[in-house]
Amino acid sequence: MAELPELLILSKQMDEQLQLKEFAEGELRQEKSLNLSPGEFLETIRGKKVLKVYNKGKWIFIQLSDDYHLLLNLGMGADVLYHEAGQSPEEYQCLFQFTDGSYFTSKFWWIGRAELLPDEELPQHKATKDIAITPLDPEFTPEYLQNLCQARSQIKNLILNQKKIGGIGNVYIHDILFRAKLHPQKVANTIESVKIDDLHHIIQENLKKAIELGGLAYEKDFYGENNGFGTEHFLVAYKEGEPCPECGGTIEKIKTGSTSSYICPNCQKL
Repeated sequence: MAELPELLILSKQMDEQLQLKEFAEGELRQEKSLNLSPGEFLETIRGKKVLKVYNKGKWIFIQLSDDYHLLLNLGMGADVLYHEAGQSPEEYQCLFQFTDGSYFTSKFWWIGRAELLPDEELPQHKATKDIAITPLDPEFTPEYLQNLCQARSQIKNLILNQKKIGGIGNVYIHDILFRAKLHPQKVANTIESVKIDDLHHIIQENLKKAIELGGLAYEKDFYGENNGFGTEHFLVAYKEGEPCPECGGTIEKIKTGSTSSYICPNCQKL
């Protein structure tokens, strides 16, 4: 599932490629992934131009002319792909074509969304109104994380809570906690202040490294390319039974609430 590095890369590519393109036609094959009927959706978006593309947490925001936004949520995974005029698309649920003949498609693997709404409704949009700042926003300071860690939540749950920190999911979290020497079930308000500052640095460093490598190797960018952050770059994530890179102990997969976690039980004591 795409997380902050992949969404930042995708939104940047979309912003650069789609600036001032005007929507013309489209095809919407899966009504349950939309907030409007296919006919109303296409009638409303036709003639609007792309002004800006950015991400908020795990959502892609496409700012349009006439005070509208097109929102895309990749759900548990999706391919959002650009096509030049005349190219043949692969499988998709949504196709949005521009007046110059180019278009982009969205293929949602599971529970993806495409929503079109006027700007005045954005502040009340249930799925996005409470998404917090991301770890790469200027407001994500050590003090911000220190304040969050006053809670009695388990540290993994706290970091994955999109109302507290936007954009991190159950892919990058394993190595972040491993490097910080924190067990995922460690209660946040029992963590020493110096460790929280270290965690803040590690969160930003790990995400920036993933962006530099182009995002996860199994996620496609806007041009259909798979990039460089592969299994060889993980430390403990998805490496159950392999030796810990720090102490040589055996990496374990444990159940943490509704998700699984990969840890070194020697380096990450509860």
